[in-house]
Amino acid sequence: MQSLGFAAQSVAGRVRGHNEDAVLCLPELGLWAVADGMGGHECGEVASALALDTLRQSVVAGSGLESSIHAAHQAILAAVQEEDGRRMGSTVVAVRFVDADYEVAWIGDSRAYRISLDGIERLTRDHSWVQAMIDAGELSLAEARQHPRRNIVTQCLGQGEQELEVGRVQGSLAPGELLLLCSDGLTGELTDEQIQEVCAGAATLDELVDELIGLANRLGGKDNISCIVLGRSMAESTEIDARPRNFLSRWLHSRKH
Repeated sequence: MQSLGFAAQSVAGRVRGHNEDAVLCLPELGLWAVADGMGGHECGEVASALALDTLRQSVVAGSGLESSIHAAHQAILAAVQEEDGRRMGSTVVAVRFVDADYEVAWIGDSRAYRISLDGIERLTRDHSWVQAMIDAGELSLAEARQHPRRNIVTQCLGQGEQELEVGRVQGSLAPGELLLLCSDGLTGELTDEQIQEVCAGAATLDELVDELIGLANRLGGKDNISCIVLGRSMAESTEIDARPRNFLSRWLHSRKH
């Protein structure tokens, strides 16, 4: 049976003094998630932590990912009322695995990618102002990366002015493929091509996460950075030989044994 390995990390980045991101890793439930809190010190941290705790509780109770994200939304709205209307919110991207099959659900601009030797595929579509402009043909991808409004999200948990529209996608992860969940602190610094290049050279899942976050910090580290990497292999261990020292090719090679 193929094993599902994972590694995760969340850091404040080089510029911010505190971390409003949060990560959730529950392999016993087949559940992983990243949340990026908004609202400043304390409020953002509360929002992301509350989002993931509610997500966990809802999944444990038997709810699906979409329903669980709606539950997290309601929990943050209730917390806003308790805090006398102090603004707080959070993005979230979550994946639920059943064997090799997965479901990804998200709100906001935290992302999920599927990565293989054939390339990198973005599974999510940002709920953001710049993505809407890209879709309308008003901005190119390069322009969007530098636009002053690139951090504005159009959907998030805790935003009560509009109906929540949870994005969902399903698929199957083949042996040798990776699934990456991350906050915009990573994708704001790294292009999809840079992410693919780092994945092609790492020796272990832990090393891969270290290298992604390290590169994002070296390129600026202007925001909190969080990522979870999951991969399927025939081996029970996530350790990979140095020969060949190519992460994805080694995982693909394991399919033959």
